[in-house]
Amino acid sequence: MSLIIYLDGKFVPESEAKISVFDHGLLYGDGVFEGIRFYNNRVFRLDEHLQRLYDSAKAIRLEIPLDINEMEQAILETIRRNDLHYGYIRAVVTRGVGDLGLDPDKCSVASVFVIASSIVLYPDKYYQEGLEVVTAPTRRNIAEALNPRIKSLNYLNNILAKIEAKNANVIEAIMLSNDGHVVECTGDNIFIIKNRVLYTPPTYIGALEGVTRNATMELARDMGLEVIEALFNRYEVYLADECFLTGTAAEVIPVVKVDGRIIGDGKPGEISKELKKRFEVLTQTTGTPIYE
Repeated sequence: MSLIIYLDGKFVPESEAKISVFDHGLLYGDGVFEGIRFYNNRVFRLDEHLQRLYDSAKAIRLEIPLDINEMEQAILETIRRNDLHYGYIRAVVTRGVGDLGLDPDKCSVASVFVIASSIVLYPDKYYQEGLEVVTAPTRRNIAEALNPRIKSLNYLNNILAKIEAKNANVIEAIMLSNDGHVVECTGDNIFIIKNRVLYTPPTYIGALEGVTRNATMELARDMGLEVIEALFNRYEVYLADECFLTGTAAEVIPVVKVDGRIIGDGKPGEISKELKKRFEVLTQTTGTPIYE
């Protein structure tokens, strides 16, 4: 079944959803995006995702031709046009059509498209048994070069690390900062638990301020856990009682082995499992209504 795509103010079949080869999003990765989930006829934390999208656009001096309320309606209507109730949204803003030079001012108007579909990032067995991950040789971009807090279309840094994960026969890799601190994974934020304290890297070292990350921190505090954003390295990960990843597509997924070191007892930890359960309840019971 062909999807209906929102593209620059129109809803078109996916076969007609095309952009120019001169679009700077294609030529240079010049643009921003958001990945958003919807569950049980509600879009999860849509306001937070949209705010991050517009913040990313502001950071690269990209003017989105829709205001934030119009973008929200475009997203909701795209879901409705596809008669979906659970799924994944990709909202993308490119710099638009320009010439073959770098100058963004040669692009007269940004292009916006929204895809509503489904996504499966990890097989179910990994949620039950846990992931094995490795540390990628590729380091995370430094903020002074290409700030990872900008959710831009240029994801080659992440892709290079993803290739290294696949070369190691695993499906995810930890990325380190230039000075060796744990930052995040190729597509997910990372958490460790030690003595019932939850730790995650601060965003200023190059971690994306994930919407699922923030929701998980709230849930952990509700459980009475201390939550600390702090610098740590692989040594702390190897000695952690538990480790897990969070992301819009991944949700909450446990990690049981890092660089060949068993984490905890080698099984998903009790706190990780409880956070996963509470996150599932949160997604099923909260969010922006789609069909009302």
